[in-house]
Amino acid sequence: MKLILLVLAINAVVAGCASSSQTYTADGRVGHSLNCSGTARNWGMCEQKAGEICGARGYDILSTMGDKGLIATAGGGNFFASTTISRTMLIACKG
Repeated sequence: MKLILLVLAINAVVAGCASSSQTYTADGRVGHSLNCSGTARNWGMCEQKAGEICGARGYDILSTMGDKGLIATAGGGNFFASTTISRTMLIACKG
């Protein structure tokens, strides 16, 4: 039961918005790697974050990658299984 509550608390904390980190693209532009992974997030949150970063200039989506999986833990007489969803998007601001 404690494990389930811990997982729910962690999901509530990270469920908010997409996160980003600055990088460089293959063509030398400054890019942003956006992460909108998790069951409480979606691709729209990555697009919203891209809009916040680039503003009126707009942005180019250079790549997207997504994956689904299953995670399970057991111990102390408890068993917990859940799905995991990974979503990343690489963008570069225009102009």
